[in-house]
Amino acid sequence: MSTKRPFDWLPDPALVAASNLTAFLRRVGAPDLEALSRRADADPAWLMQEVLAFGDFRFTTPPERMLDTSGGIEWARWCVGGTTNLVLNCLDRHRDTPVWDRTFLVWEGERDRRTRSLSYREFDAAVCRLAAALASLGVGRGDRVGLFMPNLPETFVAFFAVLKIGAILMPLFSGFGPAPLAARLADGEAKVVLTVDGAWRRGSAAPMKALVDEALAQAPSVEHVVVLAAVGAGVACPMTPGRDHDWDALVAGRPDAFPTATMDAEAPAVLLYTSGTTGRPKGCIWTHVGFLGSMVLRDMHICCDFKPQDRFFFMSDMGWMVGAMCACIPSYFGASLLVVEGAPDYPETDRYWRVVAQHRVTYLGIAPTLIRGLMRYGDAEVARHDLSALRITCSGGEAWTEAPWRWFFRHVCRERVPFLNIVGGTEVGGCNMMGTVHHPLRPGSFGLACLGGGVDIVDESGASAGPGQVGELVLRHPNIGMTKGVWRDDARYLETYWRTLPGVWVHGDFAMRDEDGLYYVLGRSDDTIKVSGKRVGPAEIETLLTGTGSVSEAAVVGVADPVKGAAIVCFCVPMPGVAADARLAAALSAAVVAGMGASYRPREVVLVDDLPKTRNMKVMRRVVRALYQGQDAGDLSSLVNPEAVDALRSRLTLVR
Repeated sequence: MSTKRPFDWLPDPALVAASNLTAFLRRVGAPDLEALSRRADADPAWLMQEVLAFGDFRFTTPPERMLDTSGGIEWARWCVGGTTNLVLNCLDRHRDTPVWDRTFLVWEGERDRRTRSLSYREFDAAVCRLAAALASLGVGRGDRVGLFMPNLPETFVAFFAVLKIGAILMPLFSGFGPAPLAARLADGEAKVVLTVDGAWRRGSAAPMKALVDEALAQAPSVEHVVVLAAVGAGVACPMTPGRDHDWDALVAGRPDAFPTATMDAEAPAVLLYTSGTTGRPKGCIWTHVGFLGSMVLRDMHICCDFKPQDRFFFMSDMGWMVGAMCACIPSYFGASLLVVEGAPDYPETDRYWRVVAQHRVTYLGIAPTLIRGLMRYGDAEVARHDLSALRITCSGGEAWTEAPWRWFFRHVCRERVPFLNIVGGTEVGGCNMMGTVHHPLRPGSFGLACLGGGVDIVDESGASAGPGQVGELVLRHPNIGMTKGVWRDDARYLETYWRTLPGVWVHGDFAMRDEDGLYYVLGRSDDTIKVSGKRVGPAEIETLLTGTGSVSEAAVVGVADPVKGAAIVCFCVPMPGVAADARLAAALSAAVVAGMGASYRPREVVLVDDLPKTRNMKVMRRVVRALYQGQDAGDLSSLVNPEAVDALRSRLTLVR
């Protein structure tokens, strides 16, 4: 990344002055961000003490000690002796304040643009009724409760109701089939599952309760299933007497008030399984203080400038960590949340932009894959909508390529609204790097490393990499949001994150810092390709492919080569109207050579209709690579589009 390249956006002095980050700098007496970062890395406990105080975090019993690493850095304990509850901080704090009668949640359904709106008072009453209902089924502290629901208001009610009684929430992707459901419910030994009869998907009612029934044959721990009638007649919804309960009947007559359980600050709150891009999904454990302290307060409020007046919208399933972000970020600050059922491009191709405009979204989250899909419909789809309410946009999920980043910044941000990139993961319960309104922007850049995380980029020996050098992203300090092990598999936790470089958390991303101090994530480190001794991230080559304007998506993988060590194979999805022929393949190959040099000439360019993706829309390059080499593709339980695997396998058979 050359310093000769101009920035695409420069911080506005008025925006910087009014930012939460500036207010935090004043609070702690830091003269600038560099000084803050140095002190935070030198004393992570001091940082989190200040973060929690700045965000007015509520404890029922104050902690005796902020950080205890006596058991080793891998098993760091935060807020020792403190008690709290996530619900205390996100809902209870607003009772008897002006926030209580403000709108919290606005929902739009797929059919007929149906809408619902709930104030904080109404939403909390629904949470209390469901909490009482769950308690009547014998659900209590530490019990695991599976949540298998689409984007409905009741999905968020369920999120808080489970945590309110001290149980552990297990969010499950609403697109799962019986096998991945069974695997997670059995691994977590869930006691209860909350679900719906069915869900609307592109005009059709898809069954969900019937899938739960199939899964429960392999998950004997489940004693109760609570079923919301979301679709009604027309979808199969068998009910087993004694085990299955109608949601509405179960909550009917319950009180609008219910006590919030007092929990140890480090008590497990959420058991969320990773998407499995690199193997069998891992059960990550978030605590009542961890996710709020890390993602909500430090990362999104202080660094990424979320404010109480914002309306938050990040179109995501509850089965991804963004579901928890949607629940917790606006509710903590008394802001509002937009929830949208269904697909972003159905029943109209411009639906996504229409809901952002109509519901006056101010803080918009997006994923690169979503934008690559929507930009295929053309610029006019965005231009016809008034997006002037937007104040901040942010993105996460995977590395950007340049063409979709510039498209979004030009047509959605109008080159005015800050476009803040964030990256982290389920395993850290927050961000490892993020953009801020204090930093300039280039495509896919991050301005700031996680405060207090001891973030570094290292070479294969563990030494810090210099500017412009690609290396492994690591954290040298414990993060309050980090998973408390892998669910019932301590050995896997240590082996996965802490044993590659002893005493250092290795996250699995390749990253780089340019000479201007901006960071970039170049993809998963196990996706990185080594051609003739030089490592290259797939995103660097994918940027060249999408930059031709002929393809909307690309996945680049490395396969064994007797001379180079690895050869490059490119899988590309042509733009609408572009012929998927030999001429296009040749042009794409030439673009790679022109941008990277002859050593990087692809062995093959394969043109496909779709690429396999996880539920959080990350391209599963390991699956693409395995299929190309005729190997076992491994765990596919987290695919959002499993049909893409069969189509890709057929395509590879055809071209050979």
